[in-house]
Amino acid sequence: MTALLCRLFIKDRENTADIRVRTAYGTLSGIVGIIVNFLLFACKITIGLLTASIAITADAVNNLSDALSSVISIISFKISSKPADREHPFGHARIEYIASMIVSFIILFIGITLMKDSAMKIFFGGDKTDPSMAAIIVLSVSILGKLWLFLFNRALGKKINSSVMRATAADSLSDSIATGAVLAATLIYRFTDFELDAYMGVIVAVIIIKAGIGVFREAMDSILGTNPDAEIIEKVKEIIFSHPESVGIHDLVMHNYGPDRFFMTSHVEVDGSADIYTSHDAIDNIEREIYEKLGIHCSIHLDPVAVGDPLTDELKEKASSIVTSVDERMTIHDFRMVPGTTHINLIFDVVVPFEIEESNEEIISRINEKVRAMEGNYFAVLTVDRQ
Repeated sequence: MTALLCRLFIKDRENTADIRVRTAYGTLSGIVGIIVNFLLFACKITIGLLTASIAITADAVNNLSDALSSVISIISFKISSKPADREHPFGHARIEYIASMIVSFIILFIGITLMKDSAMKIFFGGDKTDPSMAAIIVLSVSILGKLWLFLFNRALGKKINSSVMRATAADSLSDSIATGAVLAATLIYRFTDFELDAYMGVIVAVIIIKAGIGVFREAMDSILGTNPDAEIIEKVKEIIFSHPESVGIHDLVMHNYGPDRFFMTSHVEVDGSADIYTSHDAIDNIEREIYEKLGIHCSIHLDPVAVGDPLTDELKEKASSIVTSVDERMTIHDFRMVPGTTHINLIFDVVVPFEIEESNEEIISRINEKVRAMEGNYFAVLTVDRQ
């Protein structure tokens, strides 16, 4: 069904790098979500009111909120497709993350409201529910419909790497689980006369709240910024080192301005004795190849280093050994040796993982102490990179 809908409503559906195709996927997801969720809401609210079931009624309201979330999804895709302008030079794609956060707030509001209503019924009582066959049928159909929506949005979310669709898929899965709990309570009451409606309402509320927190955390992480996938980093490094002019890489930073919209900066080390025009041309080729193969806009700083100098290589190896003796998780890069009349400066950057709790000052002090203890008159000029 998913493949059929995509073939019918999305032109050039495989070209997901095209913003128009991406918007078409988002619109399709939103329209399908609105139709399915509104139909489920209409059926459930009718049955919920007729049977006096707080769990079914709350589940119906949850479906209505999902329809609203689909409207938000459509709007976000429309806005994110707008091209870059003077006020937003990196485009508008991050609006998807904001939309995901709005969806999470809606999910949390429904869950908290359901929790309150269920607790009120547990402690203060309420109308007896009527576990009719119609309620069982509607709930069963709802579970199947929500499972299909989960698979549908998950497939589309993977296709275009959309956080909004992943949030919608997670919500649909939690809804199917929640509706399953309501169905179980209805069946138990029908065959045993033991009513669990309000207690199942609490369980449903917990499931909904947990899903809302998950969507919120993913959206927050995207807005704050996270490390890119290790697979992407490895592909970037493969391209850089496929050019013989590259002898090292460091300070690689990647920024995400929306799904699949990456901007990267990095330092690439080249032989300092090589022709500057040749090295610069190689860097241009690397930048172009990374964009053509990975779609990443990048700016690379050419970093000349001494290559093949025995003394430089020896001192770099000693400096690296000193750094790893302080903490084996640390590494160095951008090493230079600058001789003076009274001493020799060893200039390099120390890469320090965030997990190392020592302060930068403590790390620099310990490394300096070991460098000064080397035979000869050496001083370390250090820069700490936290990664």
